Amino acid sequence: MTLLKRDLAALMPGSSRGNSLLPLLFFLAVAMLFPFAVGPDAELLGATGGGMIWVAALLAAILPLDRLLAPDLESGFFDQWALRGVTEEVIVAVRLLAHWLSFGPFILLASFPASALLGIDGATLHTVLLGLLAGTPGLAAIGIIISAVTVGLRSGGAALSGLLMIPLAVPLLIFGAGALSTGGEGGLALTGAISLVLVAIAPFAGGAAIRATREG
Repeated sequence: MTLLKRDLAALMPGSSRGNSLLPLLFFLAVAMLFPFAVGPDAELLGATGGGMIWVAALLAAILPLDRLLAPDLESGFFDQWALRGVTEEVIVAVRLLAHWLSFGPFILLASFPASALLGIDGATLHTVLLGLLAGTPGLAAIGIIISAVTVGLRSGGAALSGLLMIPLAVPLLIFGAGALSTGGEGGLALTGAISLVLVAIAPFAGGAAIRATREG
């Protein structure tokens, strides 16, 4: 709980690394600009708006990757907790939860005004919300893993993180957005399953990557 409180305080708006507002504003900006790109056709907007929300959620999740772990590694945070017997896996697991709490609920809330801008009906919005609830933890887990792998890079780490995350997140987008056209249940179940696997793997993969960086 001490780690979680610290991480949430660091990731929420108002702190030196606060990033919750940036993904939210980016998400809403994409939702506002999308109708200008495809035109005023309400039927077309309603048909493509759900998929656009998923793409916007992915892009918003990429924004804070360079600040998730690098500042703590540079300041010796991981070394201090290692001396206290706290493993990197535990720290990464807590950071994963804090990372999701810092953007996932905000994206879910922002989906309501975004759906109004895109003309998405209530049934489609319900499926989108369930998909985001199931899929955003997976996006957070991918982000943590990639951030841990690239944390030792001195330059270009942020750009590389984004390039790595997009292809890895494709299965979540396929099944999450695909649930909108198939009725929902199958796609949502697969989205949730992939997300759970990623969340289970992330602490071990991220912890091993950070340990290798520290020892290297």
